[in-house]
Amino acid sequence: MQVPLQITFRNMETSEKIDADIRKRVDKLTSHHPEIISCHIVVEAPAQRHQKGGLFKTRIDISCPEGKFVINREPSAQHKEAEDVFLSLRDAFNAVDRKLDEYSCKRKGEVKMHEEVPRGRISELFPMEDYGTITTLDGREIYFHRNSVLNMDFDALTIGDMVRFHEEAGDNGPQASTVKVEA
Repeated sequence: MQVPLQITFRNMETSEKIDADIRKRVDKLTSHHPEIISCHIVVEAPAQRHQKGGLFKTRIDISCPEGKFVINREPSAQHKEAEDVFLSLRDAFNAVDRKLDEYSCKRKGEVKMHEEVPRGRISELFPMEDYGTITTLDGREIYFHRNSVLNMDFDALTIGDMVRFHEEAGDNGPQASTVKVEA
């Protein structure tokens, strides 16, 4: 890191044990993600202590060359594990690690690209035999069954309707496993 680590404690005394845990987690984080420029951690205890304690809040601000990430863990009352400051820290650091993994993948160009769903027009319908064909935009013929149509009744289809479909290999060639009529 280019900027020294900042740790802030709110509504609580500075704790060497918590400080050491945070530093250990930040060291592990920076070894996996050397692109981190700065890191600021805020650990906040509940404003008023109840007999059984309250829920700790953890905020992590991280700056990287192409962005800033903020993880703000404000647990709800159902999350009793947030009564333990170390569990609250663990959850916040796990969340920031996931964010940094996504960031690293984007920087390296390893983001998964989704294929465009193929499109075509209904070219033939055989209602008595429960099937039809789709002609794709590149001229291929794709078989589909009545049960493949998702957002419309098969009997309401007309030749020329534009559809999106998922193609798979069938016994007699390509077939559409799902067909959605475009609105």
